[in-house]
Amino acid sequence: MKIDAHHHLWQPARGDYDWMPMDNDILARPYFPADYLAVANAAGIERSVLVQAAATTAETEYMLGLADATDMIGAVVGWVDFEDASQIETLARLAGHPKFRGVRPMIQDIEDVDWMLRDDVQWGFEAVAELGLTFDALGFPRHLENFHTILTRYPDMQSVIDHCMKPQITEPEGFDAWAAGIRRLAADTRACVKFSGLVTEAAPDWTVDQLRPYAELLFEAFGPERIMWGSDWPVVRLRAEYDRWHAAAQELTAPLGPEAQARIFGGTAQDFYEIGVTVSL
Repeated sequence: MKIDAHHHLWQPARGDYDWMPMDNDILARPYFPADYLAVANAAGIERSVLVQAAATTAETEYMLGLADATDMIGAVVGWVDFEDASQIETLARLAGHPKFRGVRPMIQDIEDVDWMLRDDVQWGFEAVAELGLTFDALGFPRHLENFHTILTRYPDMQSVIDHCMKPQITEPEGFDAWAAGIRRLAADTRACVKFSGLVTEAAPDWTVDQLRPYAELLFEAFGPERIMWGSDWPVVRLRAEYDRWHAAAQELTAPLGPEAQARIFGGTAQDFYEIGVTVSL
């Protein structure tokens, strides 16, 4: 099964996409299931993982409604407020939805780099682990050390690192520090990683060769069994259309062989997000 492990759908008129620049013609427009299906079907995608883009449970409910109506969407990653421990009831309720799989706090947008270490948010990590849900780790290289602390503190939490932890490809002098942090996460945790988001961190005139050192480091550190490809559509459109990033990812993974490619383009995500499995609590 070929799976896109990370994409978004949104309607800016809903009013809760606080990060979105409303003067950006690519981002600040609606993206509905039909828009996604047009590009994903062309790439042979059979199932997808729809990921939150707003820090509200209302958006999570919106996404679950889209998933109910769209067979392609095999899993939904939502959001709950980790700063409100009473939200454990909301999390437990969401967990009962057959396509709800986990949560993603928008840590990259939180000014305090140590936010995830605060005592008042630890209940969230504990609840994710106890409910058997997944945790998407969204951040930048500056968050690598703290994510290492959290993922080793909660070893039973099923975790995946979003967008390769966003290496700053336009600043190659940061490669060594990023690589060291990624290697530590790979060695010391059971986390998977999403092979996504690289082109968005590159310059507009990016080439496959510029991405190759980052991809090869990920392949070496995690291995295909812990890597899942994601489009990050429509954010990826800031640098490339769906088909171009898909083709670049295929080129980068080609030396690994067809079995490894099958894991990266489907098998890892299918296992991690239990796609095709009916889940109820």
